[in-house]
Amino acid sequence: MAILFKATKMLESKIDHFLDAVSEGNLVFKQGIQDYLENNHNRFAEHVANINRLEEAADKLRREIESALYEQSLIPEQRGDVMRLLEASDDVIDTAKEVLLQLDIQQPRFPREITGDLRRLSEQVMQAAEALVLAARAFFRNISAVKDHLHKVYFFEREADNLGMTLMRTIYGGSASLAEKNHWRYFITVIDSLADKAEAVADLLGIYTIKRTL
Repeated sequence: MAILFKATKMLESKIDHFLDAVSEGNLVFKQGIQDYLENNHNRFAEHVANINRLEEAADKLRREIESALYEQSLIPEQRGDVMRLLEASDDVIDTAKEVLLQLDIQQPRFPREITGDLRRLSEQVMQAAEALVLAARAFFRNISAVKDHLHKVYFFEREADNLGMTLMRTIYGGSASLAEKNHWRYFITVIDSLADKAEAVADLLGIYTIKRTL
């Protein structure tokens, strides 16, 4: 990170803590889904509270970083890219929070035959989001390492998409009511959307990395 932010250790620390919050949110997201599927209601409630706390912390840090970038006139030629990167990364933890909140509110009852694949889907989605965090850290610390992590984002996003389609075929091939099938499809889609968010940020990172290396 010192390469991009030589002027201030405070800003470096805030970005580190912001990415820490996003990373921890990814882990809470995965574990929250696992515990929901295993009917660990108390642990799931803890995960919902934790992801709310992490999302609020990430929002606060993002605003502080953006203020510092303007107030201290830091990296004016790259300030816009950094701000868009932070905002897009913030969308990742926002999405993770929304998934757990909707599980808490709607309380879907998933059939036993899809819970194993739902666990695997949450794992693949989390891995895509975590690879994104590593790529973002590399953007600030070691620009040459960004691509090493971006390809993992795309790999796990494709894996999540494929598993999501398998889950869709399974539920719509079953004997449940259409309303139940559509309800399960909604949650498959929103869980998978976290990997899509990670992919979108990865696209930005790829562009910004090229710009910095020209």
